[in-house]
Amino acid sequence: MRMVDLIEKKRDGGVLSDEEIRFIIDGFTKGDIPDYQMSAWAMAVFYKGMTDHETAVLTDAMMRSGDTIDLSRFGTKSVDKHSTGGVGDKTTLILAPIVSSLGGKMAKMSGRGLGHTGGTVDKLESIPGYKTTLSAEEFMQQVEDVGVAVIGQSGNLTPADKKLYALRDVTATVDSLPLITSSIMSKKLAAGSHSIVLDVKVGSGAFMKTLGDARKLAENMVAIGKACGRNVRAVLSNMDVPLGMAIGNALEVQEAAEILQGRGCDDLRGVCMTLAANMVELCNGWDEAFAKQQVHDAVASGRAFAQMKRWIAAQGGDASVLEDFSKLPQASVRHEILAPQDGWICRMDTQKVGEASSLLGAGRMTKEDTIDFAAGIVLSKKTGDYAKKGDVLATLYTNKAASLAESEAMFLRALSWSEEKPEPETLIFDIIR
Repeated sequence: MRMVDLIEKKRDGGVLSDEEIRFIIDGFTKGDIPDYQMSAWAMAVFYKGMTDHETAVLTDAMMRSGDTIDLSRFGTKSVDKHSTGGVGDKTTLILAPIVSSLGGKMAKMSGRGLGHTGGTVDKLESIPGYKTTLSAEEFMQQVEDVGVAVIGQSGNLTPADKKLYALRDVTATVDSLPLITSSIMSKKLAAGSHSIVLDVKVGSGAFMKTLGDARKLAENMVAIGKACGRNVRAVLSNMDVPLGMAIGNALEVQEAAEILQGRGCDDLRGVCMTLAANMVELCNGWDEAFAKQQVHDAVASGRAFAQMKRWIAAQGGDASVLEDFSKLPQASVRHEILAPQDGWICRMDTQKVGEASSLLGAGRMTKEDTIDFAAGIVLSKKTGDYAKKGDVLATLYTNKAASLAESEAMFLRALSWSEEKPEPETLIFDIIR
């Protein structure tokens, strides 16, 4: 079997056999298939797609490319959440303390920034001292003792996905339905949680631009998860607007802490409350109304914020930054973007907003790039808000002053204006059970 023949077969719209798919993943994992051939294959998949069966086999092959984690010691309490990627999406930082304070066990492996979207591991690494690498024993013991541990993807867990994930980021093959499905579900299944809630983003800042595409992705992932004996649920949430007001790593840590202290913006709080309620429904066997009330009480009582500090400290981080934000990485340059006209903001191209943040240093343009934890954007206005000419729309934070002009231009191109107030944005489109 030759990789060039399989690239050609997929390029021409052919359906790969189980054996051919496993040959590709096994060869790529071992290093027998070079990056340039895998990149060509990924582009062929991007254009030609895969059948549901091909996607299921690809997911299984990637899951089996390395180790799997046994969380059976936690019974039905183990629960995980995965977002398909968005701009300003710091939900894991908020959900992990809420769910673990209510008895859930979150043994979570998260990713780094991909394209215009942020990564949970990058956000956590902006907290001084936080360790995103733990030994298997340390990881499991922390989940036992604290209820939550969040680390970077293990070198031995789905190594095929880890290699392919990095390639997709720099070859414009990120937003492919079968590649997204197999990437997410191979990691989630290998990570071993009994229950999984998937946050499938929809809109201009998401990989799935339309509700139809997002629903198809959600249904695929729920079906694959259930076929493997897991409780899986998918929440379709809006990413036509950045989630929350902060975009960038340390800035998003600050916003997550504010939400758990009862402050912050309503859209971020609303999405997090929905996701958390679904997670504790599954892992605790609660009904919907009781789960929602318990989640609300965990935040209102301060129990979830106390749990956030406990988790960060257990993993070596300086938990005092969650109350004294000056201890987080600080940008040397701050620049306000002013409204060029009067009017209602009727639309934001959220991907462009994410790209504007990346230009400041908050994201990666190539897989070798280093993140500037202090860089990013804090919004003052969002879709549905009115601005007068000269009002502050957003503040840019960077240590690269030379990037300001390009970032500001990108941000302003992301906005559409109207003389009439737009309809309110829908936060949650549907829940796939």
